[in-house]
Amino acid sequence: VIKCKAAVAWEAGKPLSFEEVEVAPPKAHEVRIKIVASAVCHTDAYTLSGADPEGCFPVILGHEGGGIVESVGEGVTKVKPGDTVIPLYIPQCGECKFCKNPQTNLCQKIRITQGKGLMPDGTSRFTCKGKQIYHFMGTSTFSEYTVVADISVAKIDAAAPLDKVCLLGCGISTGYGAALNTAKVEPGSTCAVFGLGAVGLAVIMGCKTAGASRIIGIDLNKDKFAKAKEFGAAECISPQDFKKPIQEVLMEMTDGGVDYSFECIGNVGVMRAALEACHKGWGVSVIVGVAGVGQEISTRPFQLVTGRTWKGTAFGGWKSVDNVPKLVNDYMAKKIKVDEFVTHTLPFDKINEAFELMHAGK
Repeated sequence: VIKCKAAVAWEAGKPLSFEEVEVAPPKAHEVRIKIVASAVCHTDAYTLSGADPEGCFPVILGHEGGGIVESVGEGVTKVKPGDTVIPLYIPQCGECKFCKNPQTNLCQKIRITQGKGLMPDGTSRFTCKGKQIYHFMGTSTFSEYTVVADISVAKIDAAAPLDKVCLLGCGISTGYGAALNTAKVEPGSTCAVFGLGAVGLAVIMGCKTAGASRIIGIDLNKDKFAKAKEFGAAECISPQDFKKPIQEVLMEMTDGGVDYSFECIGNVGVMRAALEACHKGWGVSVIVGVAGVGQEISTRPFQLVTGRTWKGTAFGGWKSVDNVPKLVNDYMAKKIKVDEFVTHTLPFDKINEAFELMHAGK
């Protein structure tokens, strides 16, 4: 058993608490990882807020991390102690019907136990003050050591800086893949990206890589416009600057609508606007943001009857074990940006400040 520091969420709506936790050794087909770096994501904050129907407490959050394998359980063959890895919240077992289907990346092998905050055998590897602590998204990267299933880990280039590539564990990969894999953006097309946080910026990067000729960024926070333009947005607009609905503004700007639109916020009203900003006959809108529990999307069916397509994406459609190492290699070869997404680097014990910066849009 390893004793180490972790940021524990004891209950919903409270700041994370720094605790000494015990991390049990990995069982069969499990891997124990020394986490070197972790990023914060709105999904962690969503669960911490109490709005997540799958949220269980007490829990160690975090799902964008990078680390070094410390030890492996029986039967683990893909990684060994000392390997550099990224934990994966969407695993890839290679055996279930989802893994065998090229149209999806949603491996279901450990979905049920993962959703309950437990390892595949139905137990936890974390204890604190004599209490069992739940796992989060199969990763729990807000701990100096964590245990994950062997199908939930990608071995990457040992030379990759973990304080940067940890972001490929969720946000950047999600946005980038939404453009390339889910929307399949075509050269010369016009795109609109709603929400210019890390995921939105990654969508812009994906649209640019795919050869889009015009990318329009949309956000209420104009402080985000300069960064979006660095990533490839031709222009940025705020819905607050117009009297009419933003979809009408975009239709006027683009002679009838955009070819592709992306919702990167998790707001059902914006999801509707993104669909309705698409061009009649061929426009495709991708939902990337995660909406609150119980919320529903709506539009007039005529929007779809007249040729628009509404899609969703999880982790950008990447088969995780296969593709995360390739994304890391693309970063190392300077084919994709990662460093540019990092605004602040804080010590682990300042994690609550990191969440405050994220909520402030900074």
